[in-house]
Amino acid sequence: MSKYKTQEERLVRINELAQKEREGGLTPEETAERAELREEYRLAFRASFRGILDNTYVQKPDGSRTKLKPKDPAQ
Repeated sequence: MSKYKTQEERLVRINELAQKEREGGLTPEETAERAELREEYRLAFRASFRGILDNTYVQKPDGSRTKLKPKDPAQ
């Protein structure tokens, strides 16, 4: 786990590293840090999005509500 506690702190650092890479390159340590931060950000984003989808309902014209279901992977 990184030293950055919030998603915003992680995102700021990811952007700092991206800017530094465009300006002149990253050290191997910075490249590893960037990869770790990106993975942490991605996992947190997916968990948050999953929480949103788990609490999403579709309201039909008759007023009834149906919980959103995962798409069948066979389709």
